[in-house]
Amino acid sequence: MTPRGTPRGTPAATALRTGAEPEGLTTTFTELEAERRLAGVPLSHVSIELGHLYAEDFERGPAYLRDQFERVRPWVETLRSLYERRHPGLRPRISTCFLIDDYFTRFGEPAEVIGDLTAAAADCDLRIDYLARESGCAVAGEVPLAEIVERRLVPAPPPGTDGSRPPLHEVGWLCNGERSTAASADEAMRRPAPWRPPRENTARQHSIFVDVELWSEPPGGRRLWSCAFLASVWQLLRLGLLRYDGAAVARPVTWEGDLPADWEEVPPILQLNPAARPFSAYRTMSVLAPRFLPVEGAVRTILDQVAVDEEVLRQIADRGSAESIELPPAVVDRIAYVFAGGF
Repeated sequence: MTPRGTPRGTPAATALRTGAEPEGLTTTFTELEAERRLAGVPLSHVSIELGHLYAEDFERGPAYLRDQFERVRPWVETLRSLYERRHPGLRPRISTCFLIDDYFTRFGEPAEVIGDLTAAAADCDLRIDYLARESGCAVAGEVPLAEIVERRLVPAPPPGTDGSRPPLHEVGWLCNGERSTAASADEAMRRPAPWRPPRENTARQHSIFVDVELWSEPPGGRRLWSCAFLASVWQLLRLGLLRYDGAAVARPVTWEGDLPADWEEVPPILQLNPAARPFSAYRTMSVLAPRFLPVEGAVRTILDQVAVDEEVLRQIADRGSAESIELPPAVVDRIAYVFAGGF
């Protein structure tokens, strides 16, 4: 095979096909893809997120937690039944997870919070297999997960882009189309330019324009990633699509003995059920309160513009094919939601 960048018909290309040494050429050609070592991750069929609660939610007590899990339980049972019907003869591998918001607010001791959570879930015949920290979606150990995803953002330029707006990596805002323009006069004695509304890149008849703040960063301060951006990292982790130098990231850890008193000492993903199916999965479903709908809409806007490693996508697609599971090419189409509440 001719290495990329070697034109066909050149002495180098001819030598690679015939095994001869081209005159005056001593460079050794290798296939970078063959040298790359890309770790695989165990995969369930579906990862179900049983909830994502804030500090104020836990302050409302165990009864509130039980009420939340009661809303979740029917959807977990429905998904399991639906998967069994769609894949007859295939015993579904389903794992559950729960996300703790320890990034914006630190609250309670881990042992107490996790104990209350698992007890409330058990009262509703549910089991939390994995508990994750939202701060672990920013940095997991020594791996800067949020930065990895930020570097893979490839904003879709709207028609007529003129480069007048600073690039994403400077301003921290990402949208799904063309932003509106304010009426202004560029030169004296000229009529103001008319206001132009925003427009979605892939609008159907009418636009649904979304503009997402990915982070805030005060002068001289620490970058604070937005909830929507961290939730995007969270979905990519659950889908098994993140690697760092080819290695898997944020592998679940089973803890033995007493939990640490500080959340920072708790693994980014804590495996609570030793017999759990794998954390990552071909598809995800999140059962959330309706208040999370705007955040998850932003998540889809972000993930639509993340260039996931093609080799990772191919690896997971091949594994799915081996199980007769066809995955949609778009990452967002592997994600499902139920917004349960108000009843």
